[in-house]
Amino acid sequence: MEKYFHFIGGEKQVGKSGRFGDIFNPSQGNVSAQVPLANSDEVNFAVQCAKDAFPAWSSTSVVKRSRVMAKFTQLLYQHHDELAQLVSQEHGKTIEDAKGSVQRGIEVAEFAMGIPHLQKGEFSDNVASGIDIYSMRKPLGVVVGITPFNFPAMIPLWMAAMAVATGNVIILKPSEKTPSCSLRMAELFIEAGGPSGVLNILHGDREAVESLISHPDVKAVSFVGSTAIAKSVYQTSTANGKRCQAMGGAKNHMLVLPDADLDNVANALMGAAYGSAGERCMAISVAVAIGDDVADRLVDKLTPMVKGLKIGTSLQTGLEMGPLVTVEHRQKVINYIDLGVKEGAELVVDGRDFKLKGHEDGFFLGGTLFDRVKVDMKSYQDEIFGPVLQIIRAKDFEEALKIVNDHEYGNGTSIFTQNGATARYFADNVEAGMVGINVPIPVPMAFYSFGGWKASAFGDHNQYGLEGLRFYTKVKTVTTRWPTENLDADFSIPTLK
Repeated sequence: MEKYFHFIGGEKQVGKSGRFGDIFNPSQGNVSAQVPLANSDEVNFAVQCAKDAFPAWSSTSVVKRSRVMAKFTQLLYQHHDELAQLVSQEHGKTIEDAKGSVQRGIEVAEFAMGIPHLQKGEFSDNVASGIDIYSMRKPLGVVVGITPFNFPAMIPLWMAAMAVATGNVIILKPSEKTPSCSLRMAELFIEAGGPSGVLNILHGDREAVESLISHPDVKAVSFVGSTAIAKSVYQTSTANGKRCQAMGGAKNHMLVLPDADLDNVANALMGAAYGSAGERCMAISVAVAIGDDVADRLVDKLTPMVKGLKIGTSLQTGLEMGPLVTVEHRQKVINYIDLGVKEGAELVVDGRDFKLKGHEDGFFLGGTLFDRVKVDMKSYQDEIFGPVLQIIRAKDFEEALKIVNDHEYGNGTSIFTQNGATARYFADNVEAGMVGINVPIPVPMAFYSFGGWKASAFGDHNQYGLEGLRFYTKVKTVTTRWPTENLDADFSIPTLK
């Protein structure tokens, strides 16, 4: 059985805790490798290696850091298909979907190449007689990135690219379910000329996370995962004096207005709800249809499409959905489907009994479609994180908007309509961090920023883009004067003259 390693200080490090986690091939249902689970001593070692690398890297010229990022980006493109294959093998998402997720991660590395411009400060001359002021954006030091199982390349790159480009050193703690992509990218960073100790990979479970977020030498923590853990990570990190951005769960709604093109809506919902087997924090898991006529016609269009989903092993091409990540997660989704039935939702398409011929041990689940879901149902209130789409019927736009705004999550949302005024009002008044207008999954491009509202995010800064720059840097402001004559003592607070 292959055993993975940590990557610390530019070298492979054998796990010393004696504890290992199983890595599965979701298509086969068998253990494919094992990953070491770090203890507190290994956390201390990783933090020290990163801390030792910080002085040299933070004082490296911004142009040289940009060139390292440019070479790193080039290598990521060269190994794009290899990285996508690692994603598919360990997570289970289709190879086409994996390629797209790798691309979206590389785009953040591309954005970070512009760090000489992005990290510029400000300068004002002669703000008072003979006095100039300028500001600098300085790196924080050792930072930590804790990433989820569903995007093993994209989200580590969201964090690592901005962190190291700005002069920080980072310890990435990838999901123990999908660790190999982060390891490969760390090797590519060294190949690109990145110094040892700047980008480190430490595997682990709760013990490692708790040690990292309470470690006195860690200055900032970036996290993506479930809301319960995000809230805990945020509270512990900030209580220990660290800057923290913690992205949590979601329950993303799509409003379907009577004037929407229902063929476009159905196609958009299929990809947004069932792509990546619904294991996306930006998946559309609820469609709010305005009026019974719209709902009836939409369900009629979706039903044969959900039944006809092309499901297969992750590395097959031309598929629409692969397996879920683990057998435990598959059972969790089935439990929510059972709950929806018990609560009285109308089960239009049932995916619980799906089996893929020749891969009966794989973690497969068919697409599921519920109609006539009510807002007081727990199966609606919770994030299911699987291939389950729920239809809610609203009598008008005002009720539909209220349904979205009343939910505890506010990650992303979407509206399909041909009415520009309504779409503009929705974008302005909906309580969510990312909004799509006739766009089902509005994940911002790398030069904007990713982040939700309400229980979907904790902290003041979003991921990547200029928000990422602000998160990974602190401002220092310098006021200068070069006097040409003797100065008198002044005991009042300085004012402009």
